[in-house]
Amino acid sequence: MKKTVIVTGASSGIGKAIAKLFIDKGFNVVMNASNEATLLKTYQEFGAPSNAITVAGDVAKKEVGKLLATMAKNKFGNIDILVNNAGVFAPKPFLDVMEEDLDRFYNINLKGTYFATQAAIPAMLENGGGSVINIGTVLVDHAIAGFPASAPVVSKGGVHALTKQLAAEFGNKNIRVNTIAPGIIRSPLQGKIGVENADGLAGLHLLNRIGEPSDIAEMTLLLATSSFITGEIINVDGGHVAGHLFA
Repeated sequence: MKKTVIVTGASSGIGKAIAKLFIDKGFNVVMNASNEATLLKTYQEFGAPSNAITVAGDVAKKEVGKLLATMAKNKFGNIDILVNNAGVFAPKPFLDVMEEDLDRFYNINLKGTYFATQAAIPAMLENGGGSVINIGTVLVDHAIAGFPASAPVVSKGGVHALTKQLAAEFGNKNIRVNTIAPGIIRSPLQGKIGVENADGLAGLHLLNRIGEPSDIAEMTLLLATSSFITGEIINVDGGHVAGHLFA
């Protein structure tokens, strides 16, 4: 039986690359994004593959997580892998952060990950195992003074902590839970936060280049197919956390 993957935030950037790779590898894929028009456009761009379906909805709403799980089981019969990629990120000085800013990041980044995972794990328990892959950020452990982002970073820090806890809770049920912590990745996010030339940030990485969505997608596939990696926060960051590049 083909394995089934749910990918949230699948219409652009990292999530789009992840969904495309799994589709190309022959997995069944449930593609999710909050914007239905953009999601359908991406699906059509992929060639409307028969091994994929689209389910629009905001993962911050608990019922969307349940809908994703229900659609995956109804269409493909099982849930083997969940990729919690949907998220928002934007810099803002700490003293300027409002309660609504915190709520937005917590609701989408942390609660969205929490609820989608809560909805998917029962099916994994029925299957005798599965893999949950979260998307975090290297900024949880490697802050940048010139990039004030306390609100989104603490929400992603919650995702990192959830990863460890769920790996402990479900390890004896053969459910692996890991987080990928990307460095600077080429995606629409840079434009949204005012970065006009993402390659100008290459010096933050020892490899002196920014990452591509495919770099994250490849690690996601590895974690999805590995049977002996769990509870890990894996930096895919070109050496961002390991050290500093001085020109």
